[in-house]
Amino acid sequence: MKLYYYPGACSMAVHIVLREAKYKFDLDRVDLAAKKTEGGEDYLAVNPKGYVPALRLDDGGVLTEVGAILQYLADQKPRRGLAPKPRTMERYRLMEWLNFTATEIHKSLGAFFNSKMTPEWREAQLETVGRRFDYLEKALASNPCLMGEFGIADAYLFTVLNWTNFHKIDVSSWPNIKAYMARIAERPAVKKAMKAEGLGK
Repeated sequence: MKLYYYPGACSMAVHIVLREAKYKFDLDRVDLAAKKTEGGEDYLAVNPKGYVPALRLDDGGVLTEVGAILQYLADQKPRRGLAPKPRTMERYRLMEWLNFTATEIHKSLGAFFNSKMTPEWREAQLETVGRRFDYLEKALASNPCLMGEFGIADAYLFTVLNWTNFHKIDVSSWPNIKAYMARIAERPAVKKAMKAEGLGK
């Protein structure tokens, strides 16, 4: 398999899970502006949507979208325990977390990457992020991970929460979130993924 990625982007969630599940894989960094990969491929030919992640499977097919890729990887190696079994209520809870992360955390924090963001827009966006964090803070009060044990939803949530560091968003008002980020950052697979992307120590 090959993961097309950009350092620190949401593709890092897939990178973390590939390492957690001990897959054999290659990495190909994408120049998102030029739509070319470090390996010399036309990225739009790989993923016409033009953004990361994309995962080239062993049969040559390509899978896109974080939530879909993460569930695919977990389901191929169920013994790793990274996702509940399909058609169980726990699996739907997982999907609930994946969707919340995608639509409420990813999109809210992703807005800060917009170079045209004004101070007024930033302030309004911080209010939105704060409301989402208030909910997350309560959810993490009694669990070390979103569903008790580390899973694919945590790989995704940690990846996008890490953007608060890029945008200098102070999370100290949410101690459970801050502790969660520090806890997940200590996982060996997370450290390896971040180092490989040039983000770790």
